[in-house]
Amino acid sequence: MHALRQEILPPSGVEFATSLNLTPSCLSSSDVSPPANGHGSTSTRHEFISRVLCNVVVARSSLLRIFEVREEPAPMPVVSAEKARRGAEAVEGEVEMDESGEGFVNIAKSGPQRAYQQTTTKLYFVREHRLHGIVTGLEGVKTLASVEDKMDRLLVSFKDAKIALLEWSDAIADLVTVSIHTYERAPQLMSLDSPLFRAMLRVDPSSRCAALSLPNHALAILPFHQAAVDLDVDVAMDQEGRESAAAKIPYASSFILDLPAQVDANIRNVIDFVFLPGFTNPTMAVLYQTQQTWTGRLKEYKDTTRLTIFTLDIDAQNYPTIRDVPSLPHDAFTLLPCSTALGGLVIITANSLIYVDQASRRIALAVNGWASRVSDITYLPSDPTLDLQLEASKAMFVDDRTFFLVLKDGTVYPVEIVVDGRVVSGISIGKALARTTVPSCALRLVARGAGMELLGREGENIFVGSTVGPSVLLKTSHVEVEEEEGDEDVKMEQAVVKQEDGMDWDDDDDDIYGVSKPVESPTSATSNSVPVKMKKTRTVIQLSLRDSVPAHGPITSMAFSLARNGEKFVPELVAATGAGPLGGFTLFQRDIPVRTKRKLHVLGGSRGMWSLPIRQPVKTSGGISYEKAVNPYQTQNDTLIISTDINPSPGFSRIAVRSNNQKADIAITTRITVTTIGAAPFFQRTAILHVMTNAIRVLEPAIDGTERQIIKDMDGNMPRPKIRACSISDPFVLIIREDDSIGLFIETDRGKIRRKDMSPMGDKTSRYLTGCFYTDATGLFDANLESTATASNATTTLQAASGNKGTQCLVLMRPQGTMEIWTLPKLALAFSTAGLTSLENVLTDSYDTPALSLPQDPPRKPQELDIEQILLAPIGESSPIPHLCVFMRSGQLTVYEALPAAKQPVPANTRVAFLKIKFVKTASRAFEIQRPEEGERSIIAEQKKIMRLFVPFVTSPAPGVTYSGVFFTGDRPNWILSTDKSGMQIYPSGHAVVHAFTPCSLWESKGDFLLYTEEGPSLLEWIPDFHLDGPLPLRSIPRGRPYSSVVFDPSTSLIVAAASLQAKFTSFDEDGNRMWAPDAPNVSDPTCDCSTLELISPDAWITMDGYEFATNEYINDMACVSLETSSTETGIKDFIAVGTTIDRGEDLAAKGATYIFEVVEVVPDPAIAPKRWYKLRLRCRDDAKGPVTAVCGFNGYLVSSMGQKIFVRAFDADERLVGIAFMDVGVYVTSLRTLKNLLLIGDAVKSVSFVAFQEDPYKLVLVARDIQRVCVTNAEFFFSNNELAIVSGDEEGILRVYEYSPNDSDSNDSRNLLCRTEFHGQCEYRASTVIARRAKDDPIPQAKLMMGSTDGSLSALVTVDEQPFKRLQLLQGQLTRNIQHAAGLNPKAFRIVRNDHVSKPLSKGVLDGSLLAHYESLPIPRQNAMTRQIGTERKTVLRDWMALCGPW
Repeated sequence: MHALRQEILPPSGVEFATSLNLTPSCLSSSDVSPPANGHGSTSTRHEFISRVLCNVVVARSSLLRIFEVREEPAPMPVVSAEKARRGAEAVEGEVEMDESGEGFVNIAKSGPQRAYQQTTTKLYFVREHRLHGIVTGLEGVKTLASVEDKMDRLLVSFKDAKIALLEWSDAIADLVTVSIHTYERAPQLMSLDSPLFRAMLRVDPSSRCAALSLPNHALAILPFHQAAVDLDVDVAMDQEGRESAAAKIPYASSFILDLPAQVDANIRNVIDFVFLPGFTNPTMAVLYQTQQTWTGRLKEYKDTTRLTIFTLDIDAQNYPTIRDVPSLPHDAFTLLPCSTALGGLVIITANSLIYVDQASRRIALAVNGWASRVSDITYLPSDPTLDLQLEASKAMFVDDRTFFLVLKDGTVYPVEIVVDGRVVSGISIGKALARTTVPSCALRLVARGAGMELLGREGENIFVGSTVGPSVLLKTSHVEVEEEEGDEDVKMEQAVVKQEDGMDWDDDDDDIYGVSKPVESPTSATSNSVPVKMKKTRTVIQLSLRDSVPAHGPITSMAFSLARNGEKFVPELVAATGAGPLGGFTLFQRDIPVRTKRKLHVLGGSRGMWSLPIRQPVKTSGGISYEKAVNPYQTQNDTLIISTDINPSPGFSRIAVRSNNQKADIAITTRITVTTIGAAPFFQRTAILHVMTNAIRVLEPAIDGTERQIIKDMDGNMPRPKIRACSISDPFVLIIREDDSIGLFIETDRGKIRRKDMSPMGDKTSRYLTGCFYTDATGLFDANLESTATASNATTTLQAASGNKGTQCLVLMRPQGTMEIWTLPKLALAFSTAGLTSLENVLTDSYDTPALSLPQDPPRKPQELDIEQILLAPIGESSPIPHLCVFMRSGQLTVYEALPAAKQPVPANTRVAFLKIKFVKTASRAFEIQRPEEGERSIIAEQKKIMRLFVPFVTSPAPGVTYSGVFFTGDRPNWILSTDKSGMQIYPSGHAVVHAFTPCSLWESKGDFLLYTEEGPSLLEWIPDFHLDGPLPLRSIPRGRPYSSVVFDPSTSLIVAAASLQAKFTSFDEDGNRMWAPDAPNVSDPTCDCSTLELISPDAWITMDGYEFATNEYINDMACVSLETSSTETGIKDFIAVGTTIDRGEDLAAKGATYIFEVVEVVPDPAIAPKRWYKLRLRCRDDAKGPVTAVCGFNGYLVSSMGQKIFVRAFDADERLVGIAFMDVGVYVTSLRTLKNLLLIGDAVKSVSFVAFQEDPYKLVLVARDIQRVCVTNAEFFFSNNELAIVSGDEEGILRVYEYSPNDSDSNDSRNLLCRTEFHGQCEYRASTVIARRAKDDPIPQAKLMMGSTDGSLSALVTVDEQPFKRLQLLQGQLTRNIQHAAGLNPKAFRIVRNDHVSKPLSKGVLDGSLLAHYESLPIPRQNAMTRQIGTERKTVLRDWMALCGPW
């Protein structure tokens, strides 16, 4: 059986992070960016100034993301002078032009003004890459090239002992690979335990070298050139005196440093290592443990950790030891180097903090009572009640002497190194400062300007990454505050939380980032010899939350449920995510969840709908219209809707307004027998521009549609072809006719429109495929537009009014494949490119003059690669960026991002305007499009025609949140969106077809949309609280605790979940007395896992009922099983089966139990739930001699495991379990799955067993098994058509596909399962579920395996037929060899599994969807070249791919 493994969701969270100046935006001290609210006009005289402090690069598993840390003014609403004049009429002279003639017109707008007083720091997404490798480290380095461009390079290490050096390329606006260094063939990697090793990457603070840890106590050293003197003169210059290619290489030859052989024979079992700053040569500190020990052997081996500091003399290959510090606690795990001003380093252990200075003197502070019991070193006096656990904690310095310690529960403690003169005299730890996310990494962001000077000295930014929840950006600042009398004798700087935007010290997860109480204890004030009483001051550290990167964390369990979106039920994936206090549920849906607010069948609109904000104009004495000063929030709402239908011929249009009648939502005021092509507000929203198939009308703002002007589209006395499309942007109108000719109109100063001269564009008979207007409110076009023509000093009032909105331009697409951007109002070609029809990755200006596109005889027929629709619109959240949306006739949808282009000389030609921008491809999606016959022109064919259009929108689904996006109508309707924390996302709308779309605020809501779908016209809105930061819309349900199992009960549509908690553990003797109790306040009880069972309603996500297990009992597995019962007519009923472990300590064997619960309906309490209410009823408990590790059911029986045995039991009389069959299968059963009467057993040692069950007599029969020793954590049945396979996963993430083939000679007479394929998924998946996948023509469903991993990724395994598999497998080989992979990694080697039992890898049965997904975004010429080499066509391969991809 063949399969495709595709990644639906990338890994979630942040495991590694680094701060550096990677992109050119970090070099400029200020950048022009759009307003923080994401909409509104921005002109050159109202620039929004912000600056990029630095870049933050984060990684989790195989996902690499780049963010900008941007400091920008925080908007604060203020009362303006114009706001005070609200409602006043304009007086004479209020509307005037400026003296310079630039045409600034005061139209007496009364919109809210903003004053920027404070600054805020936010993270903005730049780029992301899904790598073919597992990242184990990130660091920033400076090379020789950094001296010239002032930019850092990125160093990435991978799990298979590779280091990649990356840099930013401004030409493609993305990362490019400089070099890759691999050590996977080193002798240290050949050992058997090398897969268990975790590589660590460290970089010298002066970027002189990098080090990667290898197995067997070795380091890979990669030196970097930092000056020209580092290069050999013969190498640097060639024979002709020019710089040689070798001189451009930023690194020297790398080598492997064997620590025991070359440095110190005692260096073994390296725990951590760091480079120390301030030394002439690279100096490294290594923390290691020559003799390993643990808490059970402390009597024999205690304080076995050592610290060695040595220098790397790379040129002489000499590594002298500087310091050696023996007898450190065995539980030391982290080194934290201090700054050069202080020197030394800090060692963090599980129970203490140790400072080691440059003279090897140790100063230790115990943080709990266990420190003195597990170590013999001398500790400073400390608070006897201090009880902290430092395991998994992270630390970072915030200044020279103070560092923050973030514990594993997110609690932040400030720690100060106390200095007496030049000598460190102690370590002082303050009270808890705040509570933040569960940390996986923590770093201090260092921002440097173009001159490499430090920025942001008024406060330091701190980034705390988390793998189980959101990662946060914090800011610290030192503030002098007055000290009250009586506050004395505190020996450290106190840290408090800034009240207005700080953090919360509360256990509730909902308020985890709220405001915290400040620490009351002040510091001692400095003395003053002046006899006058002076105010004492103290320095405090203020910590504030600035921004966060959302993440859901690891997926521990998942199940599909039914979600109710309004009146519609849709499948929803409920996943148990997170850990610790960040645990809870994450809900995933395939489409953007919407709900219907109103059905508007009377409106019609199958051919188009436009919701328009029209206002009544007010005339001044000068005859100029201005906007009446009313409530600014009401003026932005729509006032009327224009809709059009194709039936009855020749069309029917309506003008509708909101009805005051309670019986009807809408009232039709005007009906016109004509088809509307487009409509939009005009003349500053004082009129309606109405485009029909043969004319253009200007309508009065009255609701009756009174006609002010009509321009019939005539060529003399001859009618022109019908208008098929239009684009309207006040004061311009573009029409496109059926013969591909265009017309351009512009408003006059008399409230009417006229034709505009198009002679600069070439012959008036030129043909164009499509076009649109674009009004730039972001400032990007205005800042990068250069013109050599002399601008006229005089401008008209019309141009002044239109110019107030931003730079306007016209985008046109010619039939030969040339896209042109023309400036307005004077038509001047500013940008031209011929790469759009081939969908090149980067579109740059070709500097060509206007192309010729004269009509052809016979008329040109539409081509497969023609551009059918094009739109330039802003897309984003708080800072929208212009994006170019393109749709081809072949069904390819592509989105480009507009960015400033690199400075380069302009060739001499006849063009007078140059738009210095480039378009970078950010998303591409192929759709299967069904088109009618091209020659069919009947009325029926016209009625069946589906309109595929890009419609821009701006919506505010929640207060303070604004999205700018694009909706794509047609038979493949999609939302095109982008947020601040994610790249471009394309979401299906969930409808079979959308004929018309428009954002609508007629009912005073900025989050409404009007759609004409297969169900007719309706008003929709997004369901709130869904996040759009990933490939799937998700909603987070924080619960403050993690869950280990989730089950959906189909009979009641409720969720049953097992919560994982921590409880204090103690042991008792035979008399019931405690064997050990804490004997000090800073010694705590040990903890153990415990569980509770919760019955949850998915409507409001409230717990309806629960069951608490013993404090030493936790749930291993849970399933919804159908058991025989006499309480129902069918004799079968769904029950909840639970298997548990009862932990009794180290000296006693663990036990277990099996529970059977029933979900029953009870009489609801009217005060709590007026509707239905359910509870859990315990029907049976069956104790076991060992842990019950897995449960499932088949044929009305319960199957459970106890250790190495499998039991089949019947539910007798609804009160007890009766055993009917059993079997010994392995060592420890981890997974049980059933299919009819077949049973699949996964074992931690004995791999997979395939078992059948028979009832007469009751018996379990072993059919076949895998003879290899594999640790299976999950196993599932996988079927398609008449084929059955078995898929298993192990703790390393390896997927294995087995077959039961009795006729194969290798099956040993059908007793062995045959392993056909091994695929390295690189991360263990703990949760899995099989769903039905139905093909179009096949009534029998196929299996689709959904897998949730510990890194938060969600992947799917789908079956592939023979012929598509062969084509895609050949294509996969082409992609492996012929495209540039990120970081220079090999995707084939990434998926290969090492297997010593076969001669070659078993890697040909599963396709890599992550690699095949690159084909969809390649330029079309490259797609054709690859398919030509494998003997197929591009359309065929894309059709194969589209049939397989998709979440569910």
